[in-house]
Amino acid sequence: MMRISVYVDGSGGSNSGFGYFVKETGESFYEKKPDITNNQAEYLSIIFALNKFVDSNDEITIYSDSKNTVNQLNHEFAINNEQLRILAQEAWSIMGKFSDLSIVWIPRKENLAGKMLGS
Repeated sequence: MMRISVYVDGSGGSNSGFGYFVKETGESFYEKKPDITNNQAEYLSIIFALNKFVDSNDEITIYSDSKNTVNQLNHEFAINNEQLRILAQEAWSIMGKFSDLSIVWIPRKENLAGKMLGS
């Protein structure tokens, strides 16, 4: 069993998109998705990372610099936006399939995905 660190990041607005970076393998993923909000982009980056590792038995840690998203997914903040609630429910349904998963907030300057995505 390995420990895998996945850094996620997303940005909204006119040049919006999201992606992730896997520290141990150097693998990265990025998708442009126009006209989404910052919060939607952060959720999508986590959902895509979850889907990538859903069949893994490894110890997965997802790092995000979005305090809001991390706290919502860890059930510490309420979700008042219907679109985000739908994304959170999708994330939770995948999260339930993991045996060893953490979603952790980090400062933006420590987010390796942010560097990769140039945000």
